[in-house]
Amino acid sequence: MRESSVSFCPVPTEQQPIHEYQQLKDSWFFRWAKLELRNYGLKLAWVWGLSWLIAGPVAAASFAPHQHLVQFILAGGAGAGVFLILVLLRLYLGWSYVCDRLSQETIGYEESGWYDGQTWTKPPEVLSRDRLIVSYQVQPILQRLQRTLGIIAILIISGSLLWNLS
Repeated sequence: MRESSVSFCPVPTEQQPIHEYQQLKDSWFFRWAKLELRNYGLKLAWVWGLSWLIAGPVAAASFAPHQHLVQFILAGGAGAGVFLILVLLRLYLGWSYVCDRLSQETIGYEESGWYDGQTWTKPPEVLSRDRLIVSYQVQPILQRLQRTLGIIAILIISGSLLWNLS
């Protein structure tokens, strides 16, 4: 008897897009993007706050807080923001990679090493399932991360304007 197209997949389990999605979803770090809004914001606030441990002393060395308080706060906030942006970019790139793998009709994989790359065309049932996951699970996460990066861009622009006014 012939195996159904859904059950037969030559791609090694760890390279299957659905498995990569599951690993990302269960990952300690990448799971942050799936948290409810309040907890998501708290995680990002912690990253930004802890980044002040590095950015604060650098900003204080450049702008003495007792003489140039506004510049110190803006420089320290921007410096801490760099770490936050890097964290958000890592989240975005990880989810974007999985989104691309799930959306593709054919996927590349390696059986035993870099030298024997193969491709596999997903059967219609698998492709439909993967694209549903993208539509209802992954796209909202990517949109949240894009909105967050947009808010940070607005804060950076506002900080730049405030810097020029002070």
